[in-house]
Amino acid sequence: MTRSELISIIKKKKSFLCIGLDTDLSKIPSHLLNEDDPAFEFNKQIIDATHEYAVAFKPNLAFYECNGILGWQSLTKTIQYLKKFEVFTIADAKRGDIGNTSTQYAKAFFSPTQSGLDFDAVTVAPYMGEDSVKPFLEFKDKWIVLLALTSNKGAYDFQFTQAEEIPLFEKVLERSKSWGNEENMMFVVGATKAEMLTQVRKIVPDHFLLVPGVGAQGGSLLEVAKYGLSKDCGLLVNSSRNIIYASNSTDFAEKAKEEALKMQTEMAEILVSRGILC
Repeated sequence: MTRSELISIIKKKKSFLCIGLDTDLSKIPSHLLNEDDPAFEFNKQIIDATHEYAVAFKPNLAFYECNGILGWQSLTKTIQYLKKFEVFTIADAKRGDIGNTSTQYAKAFFSPTQSGLDFDAVTVAPYMGEDSVKPFLEFKDKWIVLLALTSNKGAYDFQFTQAEEIPLFEKVLERSKSWGNEENMMFVVGATKAEMLTQVRKIVPDHFLLVPGVGAQGGSLLEVAKYGLSKDCGLLVNSSRNIIYASNSTDFAEKAKEEALKMQTEMAEILVSRGILC
């Protein structure tokens, strides 16, 4: 998916909502455990209920890889099902290794003829530098989502340490923004550090930002929008638990729909107030 196509979907749906498919078999409604593929059945019903309000879906690979080959099959069916809808797909895999290994990771997520997967984007860790990231950028109309400033407590272990008199996360942004461009690179910036988005936008004013942490982790959508919106939105705000686990009963899909609609409604108001929508 190209940048212009993503922006078009945002305006069409009046939303910049990304739904995280962090599908934990210990948390999904118990009646689904009788299905042949409980994880996929859960995902399918969530997708059916919420795709009108979400512009992106983000399966977290850990919740699938932990189940071995069955989890990989659930993931494959999920991404193939998502291709039926007008949505942007992100593999939350946080990969990053030496160049030839990264090439194989890129094929795993971007080459449907080889792996069966065909994501639009994959999250990548920048710690090993440019040559570990570049292989992901060699695929046409595919994106990397580079970890920059995360929402977890451990972010303070390294990301705010001073490197050449600036926080390390700023150095990551400054150095990495030249590896790709606004058409194929996004950055992860946690919603629990919304005020830092001002500084992020000084460095990458036009790149899309993937913002986790709204909802269960305490991040504020209004604060994220206040500091992070660009002239053409430039945000994908992720919500996982608040939506997919809104209920653990037979009405889970309907409750997920209600939560997604609440977020989409708020997002539409924000987009109109900022002049991005008429």
